Amino acid sequence: MQPRIARIAERVLAGQLIDRDDARSLTTIAGDDIYDLFYWANKIRIRFMGRDVKFCAIVAAKVGGCSEDCKFCAQSEHYDGPAKEQSQLTDDQVLQSAWHAAEVGADSFGIVNSGRGPTRRELQDWLKPIMMKIASEGKTRACATLGALTPETAKFLYDCGIRRINHNIETSERHYPNIVSTHPYSERINTLKIAKEAGLSLCSGGIFGMGEVWDDRLDMMFTLREIGVDVMPINFLNAIHGTPLAGQPRLAPMECLKIIAIARFVLPTAELKVAGGREVCLRDLQSWIFFAGADSTMIGNYLTTYGRKPETDHQMVMDLGLMWRTYDGGGVAPTSADPTLSRVSYTGKHNIPILYEREALAAAPAGPAGH
Repeated sequence: MQPRIARIAERVLAGQLIDRDDARSLTTIAGDDIYDLFYWANKIRIRFMGRDVKFCAIVAAKVGGCSEDCKFCAQSEHYDGPAKEQSQLTDDQVLQSAWHAAEVGADSFGIVNSGRGPTRRELQDWLKPIMMKIASEGKTRACATLGALTPETAKFLYDCGIRRINHNIETSERHYPNIVSTHPYSERINTLKIAKEAGLSLCSGGIFGMGEVWDDRLDMMFTLREIGVDVMPINFLNAIHGTPLAGQPRLAPMECLKIIAIARFVLPTAELKVAGGREVCLRDLQSWIFFAGADSTMIGNYLTTYGRKPETDHQMVMDLGLMWRTYDGGGVAPTSADPTLSRVSYTGKHNIPILYEREALAAAPAGPAGH
């Protein structure tokens, strides 16, 4: 047993948080010692998260036509990705996806919208009754991934019964400008702080394999720990043709598992959810994600790529002698019979309620915006 890993792990198991030097030393682990890293990450998972695992499901309610230039995304209007054109599901399609997610054991179900942020019309005229119904039924946790939020839009989501939002920071602040230029890193951090202030649980992580180095990976992990995220989605780049990262090589399976394990050391009490890219990057080692410290995974399809059949992931968990934990939080009633969105801070040129939007000051009228 590698004594250096054991010493760090014992401190984590005793309730201490590791520092940057400890985490950096773990990144140098190689060879047969990598299995010791997994062993201790699994011990930390069991100690703080228990043996049971969780599933999460999402639906892309509005796809494509996104104004942002995230280089990994097939939905950006800047590139010729397969999901460039915008399309939208019907209310019934979104609801049926939620009920199916509950049937296959998803603890959480997220409605995902392409774009920088939700418009007022999308929130009030389209998404409100859908979110309220999913939340009040209580078959699965009602979550949303809608982009940048303001205090007003975050409160509106809470009033509709949403109790968790996903908003990934994607990578480190240093590497971020290499991936996105149309909105700042600070906006993503600000959205998480706003959501937390509104009483929403935080789900935030990023994508690994976008040309970052280990210092970037650690920066992201420690930033998420400082913010206090409840769930960290761990995605591995599944390079999509037509995007600027189409030629980026895939991470090796053992590198993916090492990322999961170190994340468990840094965030011992957070739910670590292995999501996009699991199938293509981990291949035959997908079941190892739990041994490496993860306690959650996505079930079903992703935004613009296919996942595995739910039955296959059910079998994977059972073969490991584990069980999955379904949602037991019950229904969440809206704060009123008809939640309304109050005046927003800015609307900007795309009519999106975004605080600190770079073009907002130029686009906003002289008086208070967003009436």
